[in-house]
Amino acid sequence: MTTRFLDTNIILRHLLNDDPVKSPACFDLIQAIERSKLFAWTSHLVIAEVVFVLSNKKTYDLSREDVRDRVLPLINLPGLKLDKKRLFGRVFDLYTSLPIDFIDCYHAALIEQRQKPEIVSYDTHFDKISGINRFEP
Repeated sequence: MTTRFLDTNIILRHLLNDDPVKSPACFDLIQAIERSKLFAWTSHLVIAEVVFVLSNKKTYDLSREDVRDRVLPLINLPGLKLDKKRLFGRVFDLYTSLPIDFIDCYHAALIEQRQKPEIVSYDTHFDKISGINRFEP
């Protein structure tokens, strides 16, 4: 069976139900993935773009919790392949509990998986995450 790449706009049309033609088609596609009648894959950049569009004040301005509640179940669909998909549970934990942007939450979750969780950065918000050691050059 073919595995197709799922782009940002497909996920957004599904989650937002904002287009009378495209949204139902995307909903049907996601349901096929949910029922394992179709398999798809996507990238971490697509997920980041979805979060950015949903949370951006100029577009949809959804709360962090609302973004998590919409996106995480989609990520967890068995028919959707995404490298290190289990990482996103922790990413969204950080994203909804700390005033840190999504990309840095992603990096923090990635760093936490290391034996020595260290980062070189001037971003002091990494100091809010227990267990990560931040250094400046």
